[in-house]
Formats: sequence, C-alpha cells, structure tokens
Amino acid sequence: MVTLGYSTDTIVCLLFRLGSEEFALPGTVVREVLRWRDPTPVPSAPTLLPGIITQRGGVLTVVDLRRLLSFAAPPPTRLTRYVVVSHDGLELALIADAVVDLLELPASILEVLPPAFNPQRAQLLQAIANRGGRPIALLDPAELVTTLRAEAQA
Repeated sequence: MVTLGYSTDTIVCLLFRLGSEEFALPGTVVREVLRWRDPTPVPSAPTLLPGIITQRGGVLTVVDLRRLLSFAAPPPTRLTRYVVVSHDGLELALIADAVVDLLELPASILEVLPPAFNPQRAQLLQAIANRGGRPIALLDPAELVTTLRAEAQA
C-alpha cells in the first residue's frame, strides 16, 4: 500500500483511457468533462500543447497527455473528451481518448510503481492500482503541472 497524503480510506477518481491503458485523476482536481472540439492552435507551442479552447468565457490550455506519455495520438472520435483540471492556480484541458467512470479507489489497493516502469511515465504517476485485473495508473497532478511548466519554458 502507498501513502499519498489523502485523509480518507478511499480516493474519488475520474477514470479515463489513453489508447488501451486506463489512468485516473483525483476527483479533487477535476473540474468538468467536455466534449471534443478542435482547439485553436497557438503558434510556436510545443506539440503536447495543441492549442486552446474557451469555456464559459475562460481560456484553457489543451494538453495532449498521449504525447507527454509517449502514446500514439490518433484522430479524435466521438468518445474523445477534455478533462478540465485545476491545480496550483492552473486550469488545463487534458485530452482523453475516452472517459470511463467516476469511481472510489480504496487506498489499500494503491501500489508503488514497479522498478521496471517506464521512467518518463513514472515521474507523472503517484501509484498504480489493480481493478478487476486491469492496472490503473494514478496521475500526480503536481508533477503534471511541474512538467508542463518546464516544457513550456524549454
């Protein structure tokens, strides 16, 4: 079991898919889920930031997690969604191939990442859980924001 600093025995998470793999984000950082629409490109932005979208008068930076985590980035489908997250004063629209569910993960099923785990992905993850025989990678919002800020300045 991994200790992540949550004050409860369960963590409410939004479960989503990138390619064939499932990821989760703590519900405390998820603001909403939006249907796909083409982002407005921003000149000279890194490829993992394909543009911006507007939502309720605000501008959100679109982040392609697939590129950040070294997945193929297929064209959007009817299942493609934006997961709007808010962390450390930053609001982002993360591209997800599909949003699967809102679920409660018992803290007791969270495990430390295996040593052989891809290091590029491992830095963005807090833990891994097994749900019905399928692994779920729990993203670390703080590391995600830190990595994106570093990419934007590079």
